[in-house]
Formats: sequence, C-alpha cells, structure tokens
Amino acid sequence: MGLLKLIGHIILIIVLTTMTQVGGIIWLLAVIISYQTKKGKRIVFPLLYLLFNLVIIPPIASHFGREKLPWFGPELQPRNWFYPLAFRNYVNPELKLELEDAAHVLYKSGITITYLDANLPFFNGFPLLPHLSHNDGKKIDISLMYLDEQGQPTNKKPSTSGYGVFANTENSYSAKSCLSKGYWQYDFTKYLTFGTLNNLKLDTKKTAQLIKQLLSIPSSQKLFIEPHLKTSLGLSAQSKIRFTGCHAVRHDDHIHLQIK
Repeated sequence: MGLLKLIGHIILIIVLTTMTQVGGIIWLLAVIISYQTKKGKRIVFPLLYLLFNLVIIPPIASHFGREKLPWFGPELQPRNWFYPLAFRNYVNPELKLELEDAAHVLYKSGITITYLDANLPFFNGFPLLPHLSHNDGKKIDISLMYLDEQGQPTNKKPSTSGYGVFANTENSYSAKSCLSKGYWQYDFTKYLTFGTLNNLKLDTKKTAQLIKQLLSIPSSQKLFIEPHLKTSLGLSAQSKIRFTGCHAVRHDDHIHLQIK
C-alpha cells in the first residue's frame, strides 16, 4: 500500500469516525475484507455499512443504554435519511419512550415530530460535531412547524437539513446582539441548509403546541429556542425554555430538547 493511499485511508477513517462514531471501523473492516476477497471496496463498504447500521449496531447500543429512533413513521421521523444512516439518531431509552408518547398525542392534531441530530450510539462524552452537547443520549433537535404558501399547516420543512432557515428573523434581537459582538458561529447553520426546498412560514400555533407537549415530558429539563420565539409563541411563562447564549448557534430554526 502506497503512502498516499495509506494517508487517504487514515483521513477517511477520521472523517467517518467524527461524523458517525463507527463509520471508521466499518471502513477499516471493508478494506480488510476487500483485500481478502478481492472484491472492490465500493461494493463491500456500502453492504457492510448497512449491515452494521440495521442489524449489528442497534442491539450493541441497546446494551450500552442507547436506542435508535425510527427511520420512517407517520408520528416520529427524521428530517431525511442522513440522520439515521449516519448513526445520529440514538437516544437513551427514557427519551425514546417519551418522544414516542408525545408524538402519538401530537399526531392526533396533525403534527409529526421531525427530529434532526440526536446522539451517537456509544459512550457518554463522545462529541456529536458540530454540537457542543448531544453526547449523553439525553438531547435531541426537533424541527419547528410551518405553514405552506396557502397558509395551511404542513409537516414540510424549509431546508434539506432542517437547519439554517431562521423564523421571524426581523424580531431576533439576540442574533443582532451576538453577531455584533463577534460571535461569528452564531448563525453558522445558514450554511448548512443543503438547499432551501419550500417557501414556508412559521406556524406559531402548532409550534407552540409542539413545545408545550415536549415540556410536558416528565423528565424534560431544558428546551432551547430564541428569546423572540419564546415571546411570539406566547411561552414567556415557561421556565424550562432557555436561551443558549452567544457561544452556541441560534435556535430559531430548530428546537433543542434535553431531559434530566
């Protein structure tokens, strides 16, 4: 194996491990199997990756206190396939059960809980980049609710990733303040939309309903949204709703929920 090829493998292992926690190990196994069987890595790696994602990792993660959230479902689902495929859809069993209960209640009102980044399968403290937390199975990001171009409630989202399209930005004094103080990362998620798909407006009624249901979870500890959303959604009396401060990214494109 040439030096450049070895460096390429090392870089790929680092990237896959950073993004998915276990992808680097899967790539290393794929290289070994490909060498032994003379099969191309382009065939071995995808098959091995899916085998680990769907069959091998979930029961092992369960043994370590993490459960995967569903890939698809009418009540609780990811924004797109990336989150479960990248092993970023794991939470502890308590949070999974309570999310499923909340989703069941909300679905009766036409609300589907759409999750974004949750946690990786193993080990407290392993960072889920680019987040500052999401490292203990107790945190999850959830999409806001929106109105379509006709002003009707919809479960569609404005961006491919679910991040980066900020709601009611004209009232975001916190964003103006943080950016003016030099916190460049504060609205960095605007570069992570991976495309804006729909021209949607915030559904204040259903977003408030979603947040209230999440806060009713017995173990809920904190919920992060921007201060201007807390006010406009009529949730000023909710003490569990917090402002992250300028050191994190803004939360008027998604909800951050964490339990005790």
